Amino acid sequence: MPEDRPELTSKSVPPDPTPDAAAAAAGGAAQPEAAPSHAELLREAELKAAEHHDAWLRAKAEAENIRKRAQEDIAKAHRFGAERFASELLAVKDSLEAALAAENATRDAMRSGVELTLRQLEAVFERQAIREINPVGEKFDPHWHQAISMLPSDKEQNTVINVLQKGYALHDRVLRPALVTVAKPKDA
Repeated sequence: MPEDRPELTSKSVPPDPTPDAAAAAAGGAAQPEAAPSHAELLREAELKAAEHHDAWLRAKAEAENIRKRAQEDIAKAHRFGAERFASELLAVKDSLEAALAAENATRDAMRSGVELTLRQLEAVFERQAIREINPVGEKFDPHWHQAISMLPSDKEQNTVINVLQKGYALHDRVLRPALVTVAKPKDA
């Protein structure tokens, strides 16, 4: 069975391109270059290995330092994450203390002071992305609401008819679900 490879003959073999063969072909005696000894090659390899090992150790130490800094930053974030929120609540606490310190406050003055304090608290919640969940008239959603009871109603089944306690969410996470009463069909 014939192969597709060309047959090698003495005419198709290329001449040896080494310098010794070229010098011999030119008729002169070849001067061999001094090849590095095995000891020199070993020494060069050891120097390169030491250099790479040192670079590896430095990279490892840098990675360890970055890991430690990241852990410290995470610990600080957990420890002081509520600092801004807490500092904003101080004004609300001051207002409540001022209301309690007022000895001769009328009922109307006390009420307006409490309303002002509530507005301060609502402003703090808004700045901190805390929103109120007050689902009266909405469809019951177990992710955002907690049903306490079901009452017969003319409203559509599973509609929130009463909120016993408002819920709150931080961004899209429920801090506290709204406690609700849900409509059920009236018995005929």
